[in-house]
Amino acid sequence: MTEPRSDALAFFGATGDLAYKKIFPALHAMARRGHLEFPVIGVAKSGWGLEQLRERARDSIQTHGGGVDEKAFAVLLKRLRYVDGDYNDPATYTALRKELGDAAHPAHYLAIPPSLFATVTEGLAKSGCARGARLIVEKPFGRDLPSAQALNRTIHSVFEENDVYRIDHYLGKEPVQNLLLFRFANSFLEPIWNRNYVDSVQITMAEDFGVQGRGRFYEEAGAIRDVVQNHMLQVVGFLAMEPPVTTYHESIRDEQAKVFRALRPLRADDLVRGQFRGYRKEPGVSPTSTVETFAAVRLHIDSWRWEDVPFFIRAGKCLPVTTTEVLVTLKRPPLRKVGDTNYFRFRLSPEVIIAVGSQIKKPGEQWISESTELKVVHNPEGEEMDAYERLLSDAMVGDGMLFAREDAVEAAWSVVQPILGDVTPVLEYEPGTWGPREADRLTEEIGGWHTPQKSGG
Repeated sequence: MTEPRSDALAFFGATGDLAYKKIFPALHAMARRGHLEFPVIGVAKSGWGLEQLRERARDSIQTHGGGVDEKAFAVLLKRLRYVDGDYNDPATYTALRKELGDAAHPAHYLAIPPSLFATVTEGLAKSGCARGARLIVEKPFGRDLPSAQALNRTIHSVFEENDVYRIDHYLGKEPVQNLLLFRFANSFLEPIWNRNYVDSVQITMAEDFGVQGRGRFYEEAGAIRDVVQNHMLQVVGFLAMEPPVTTYHESIRDEQAKVFRALRPLRADDLVRGQFRGYRKEPGVSPTSTVETFAAVRLHIDSWRWEDVPFFIRAGKCLPVTTTEVLVTLKRPPLRKVGDTNYFRFRLSPEVIIAVGSQIKKPGEQWISESTELKVVHNPEGEEMDAYERLLSDAMVGDGMLFAREDAVEAAWSVVQPILGDVTPVLEYEPGTWGPREADRLTEEIGGWHTPQKSGG
């Protein structure tokens, strides 16, 4: 059964930071491709009018969208409307219903704090705006398992699960999708992609900058909630999932959820938390903060494929480089004279690199091997689609493959729930280092952490 296309988009939080940095550039890109064929209604409480929102959109696209294409921007202006009002006021939703006109399948995008989800969902229901509609929800989806379950109950009081699209923008990134395709489109991987050949898996998400003025937000989040529970576990899911059934559109999400359910809930001895020196002096940060800006965890997947293969995640701010990289290390060959092990290395950002570590004979009389790396740098031709453009386009046509499903979200929270809060001390580390030295104990069994190099390596 073909899903109906959404025939209007209302986005709440139209004057906010996310709309400025991501949503307006995505809408502009859709217009440039000829895909913006529906009215777009911004909703916010700012005392603005439509003209101010138009100016905000132009500035947004100029600053964060790579420059204004006047032809595409004219299309966006033609589609753009605005409702200014309090989310607690029924009149706001009455005005929205009027702006939606004869739209029978609108999509409502909640680019607002989760504390407002219930208020807006109820307002949409009472005004008739939710009838035949989809709901697009921005992360974070809850702060822990109980709050995520409560949010799901709130949303499901109005919307069916197949009409809910939970955004994790990481799933919309081309390199992350490339990782999934590389796994299943190349037949040489499947025979060795299991516990018989894989020794360990490491995922590093490093940023060489701090909280960039977002101290107040980070005090509520921390590295575990901000990136480990969502982005990093999604990458684990793509690496560890079983082959999807290609004829069934929910199969990728089914396999992701199975991985999350097979992950052992984390314990305190699986975790090392860190905080870069100077974080407590950031605006909006408590001088006695115990929020982590670095987290390293050791994961185990209780499945036939991955039993006894450790997965490691390391994520943090003020580290030496900015990159996201995966290293899948294979088991050592039986001949001890052979040198280092083979591996697959996937760099997901800032550039896309797929590399294979192999052994060749070192020149000379002796039978000694040396390491070499076979590397492919992926430079896509043409304009790459931004994650938000892809996800927004998919949601409007009813394609949920790249969105987090209810059961997967709750299963992911179940994995990290035991380590939320101050279950371990937060250890100070110097900016520009790889976090607290105590994190090294997690990877002692495999010889230490893999250290990604700066761009180009």
